[in-house]
Amino acid sequence: MANRRRRGAAGGRPPAFDKEVYRARNVVERCFARLKQFRAVAARFDKLADRYRAGVVVVSLVLWLRASE
Repeated sequence: MANRRRRGAAGGRPPAFDKEVYRARNVVERCFARLKQFRAVAARFDKLADRYRAGVVVVSLVLWLRASE
């Protein structure tokens, strides 16, 4: 800890930060946040994978149609 303080901004490990990867990840995380606004998707009432996927597709279409208005 003292070494980092002594070295200031030059101390510590340099962050591995890729702007393109972070931007794509941010889009995906925001998409999931919007999908979770729908209770059936967030709580996963449909236990079968194909029914859950159908619910996600329907919710995605609803969000897409709302955005295109």
